[in-house]
Amino acid sequence: MKAFIDRSGCIGCGLCAETCPQVFRMGDDGLAEVYNEVEDEFAYAAEEARINCPVSVITIEE
Repeated sequence: MKAFIDRSGCIGCGLCAETCPQVFRMGDDGLAEVYNEVEDEFAYAAEEARINCPVSVITIEE
């Protein structure tokens, strides 16, 4: 699976990077970024990050 972040709407709260650090991290500009594909073992955490994103800028596709 692949995760995507609409960085134009990201507020840099860091929740996704805390929830699923295997897929998301904070970039040098203070905004979240995707740096890894969503492997099966991280799918639940990635989905939790998507659901809990306060500005709903994360999408996950098969």
